[in-house]
Amino acid sequence: PFALNPEGRPAAGGLDPLEDEPGEGGAVTVEVEGLASRVTPFPVAASKYSALQPVAGGGLVWLRWPISGALGETFANPADPSERPTLEHFGLAKAKKSELVDHLDWFRVSGDGTRLVVLDEGDLRAVPATEAGDGDSTTWIDLRRILHVVDPPAEWRQAYDEAGRLIRAYFWDPGMCGIDWDAVLDQYRPLVERVATPDEFADLLREVLGELGTSHAYVAAARRNEGPAHYQRWQGLLGANFVCREGHWMVKRILPGDSSDSKARSPLAGTGIREGAVLTHVDGRPVDPAAGPYPLLAGAGGTTVELTFSPAEGTGGPSRRVAVVPLVDERPLRYQDWVAKRREVVRELSGGRCGYLHIPDMGGSGWAQFNRDLRMEVSRPALIVDVRGNAGGHISELVVEKLTRTILGWDLTRDAQPVSYASNAPRGPVVAVADEATSSDGDMITAAFKLLRIGPVVGQRTWGGVVGMTGRHRLGDGTVITVPMNAAWFDAYGWSVENYGVAPDVEALRTPLDWAEGRYPVLDEAVRLALELLETNPPATPPGYADVPDRSRPPLPPRQ
Repeated sequence: PFALNPEGRPAAGGLDPLEDEPGEGGAVTVEVEGLASRVTPFPVAASKYSALQPVAGGGLVWLRWPISGALGETFANPADPSERPTLEHFGLAKAKKSELVDHLDWFRVSGDGTRLVVLDEGDLRAVPATEAGDGDSTTWIDLRRILHVVDPPAEWRQAYDEAGRLIRAYFWDPGMCGIDWDAVLDQYRPLVERVATPDEFADLLREVLGELGTSHAYVAAARRNEGPAHYQRWQGLLGANFVCREGHWMVKRILPGDSSDSKARSPLAGTGIREGAVLTHVDGRPVDPAAGPYPLLAGAGGTTVELTFSPAEGTGGPSRRVAVVPLVDERPLRYQDWVAKRREVVRELSGGRCGYLHIPDMGGSGWAQFNRDLRMEVSRPALIVDVRGNAGGHISELVVEKLTRTILGWDLTRDAQPVSYASNAPRGPVVAVADEATSSDGDMITAAFKLLRIGPVVGQRTWGGVVGMTGRHRLGDGTVITVPMNAAWFDAYGWSVENYGVAPDVEALRTPLDWAEGRYPVLDEAVRLALELLETNPPATPPGYADVPDRSRPPLPPRQ
């Protein structure tokens, strides 16, 4: 359709069905032979596209998503895209692309293909399918006029049957692993009549899906009447630890965070407030000696508040007022602090000979966190890779590719550190650390560590859930379920990783008493193993300049 035409393309208009030649309607014959060789790309820039739909006038519409990297500033959540797409139209007649809506949540095409219904931050409107809508061509849809009468028991009965059909249709094994699924549904169906709330229905479905004996079979209850998002305000958090001393709330520690993660920065950093200062007022309201400052920060997340501090005891000076924007989520900040503490412990235990990396998940954020410190940590003689608490994902193969690289040589540059070839490859032994919360793709990488002999695994047996899910299904009542759709099988383990996990080579456990007394027995064992391996497997080291080739010009032969 995009080939050059000696007659040119129309200057205006497009493909008009009324102008079709007689006899061109009806069935279309598709020549299957050679079809692959006739695939033609659209003449548009490479990007991330989805939701391709035909519209009237010989055109197509689609969503174009922004392409952005991951900095590891959020935790893995595939259902929460960081950016919103743009709705674009492509006219086949003129081979021209145009933008219809700059940002939206989703759209649908009308039955005749002439209009699009667009959802944009809770608002619905109908716009033309072939050109950007203006005030006259856009129709706003007032949903407040729609009366929807719900019969919850009828909805739950339908949703129960729908969930059963989805499991039967998409479960990874067509034979349902020997489960008589219809019998299971019949066994639990009478309980549907006793359900009284969305949470009770979700609880019932959890029992039903539990009969699968398979991981990644989740149920989330329907949520209604919680109000629009802008009515829900966040708790404000200050990125600091407070302690109450004689009714005064003193700053015990301001979390240092990480300069490479914009969300891992305490609001108190850079304000001049020091540890030991006492928080006395929030927006002019005194801090309660018993309840502390956080009730006064309710709903203050992401807003500007004024904090009043009195100086630390013994330092003297007047009280100080500072304006800060409290965090709505301290997890990135506290996570980076957690990683920094463990890296410091590994440095101390190993005398600086072991690097330390933690991978929180196997998604974009985990991949970013892995690469954040990779270059510096692999430059040490040995490496500890910590996957404790790994939430899973899909990029364990990429991590394995990095960790199985072998140093074949070095690239030396004057006044710079030598660079290994292959780059960012471990210089010496690698030891993995796992626990019972190492899950899903975390199970997979732990298995890979053992099967590929990357290095020993220290800790506890992993979670044991390698039958994954693809997407989520929203039932008629709003309940969301997931279906275990793809199962992992290994040459050495067969199907046995599911519901069992991967056992470590060396068991080690950090007990509550170890935590209270500041001991790290798991890291201690991992470092001990790494140092033992260094004795028999010394690390790769770059050459010095002692044996560089002599490039000086040789003497000329004597004259004859």
